[in-house]
Amino acid sequence: MSYFTAVLAREGRRWTAHDVDVESLKDLGELTDELRAVADDDDPVLLFLEREDAWWAVVRVDGDEDPRIFVSDAAGAASSSYSELLEFDGDEENEPVAGACAGDLDVLVDLGTSPETLTTMCEDELLPMDALAAVAEAGGFGEVLDSLR
Repeated sequence: MSYFTAVLAREGRRWTAHDVDVESLKDLGELTDELRAVADDDDPVLLFLEREDAWWAVVRVDGDEDPRIFVSDAAGAASSSYSELLEFDGDEENEPVAGACAGDLDVLVDLGTSPETLTTMCEDELLPMDALAAVAEAGGFGEVLDSLR
């Protein structure tokens, strides 16, 4: 599989999947607008992205707050077609390191995945599918994510 995307929104106590054409979006602003459009009030909306079994990313939007982003491989994200969508452009001052995770390590804390767990997933080079399954299971939406595969 070259890529996989899933958008999940919490609606009260339930999580539901939403169809968002991530490939057609040009930048983080457009992505944020699309994620907010499926939100139920201020409940979280998550975009999960896997790329070529090499890296994965999570984008989270809560109400009107700024989007929060985590990627498992900063260099992979920066060199991909998703770099503008994830705002990982690899500028000269902050050159991304291959294999190093980057972004908001607290993005999933309230959903059961600690910064230490995210860092360990990156260091252990878990396959994106396995890492996102673990995140989804911890957050209580494993079945919803599995239904999209």
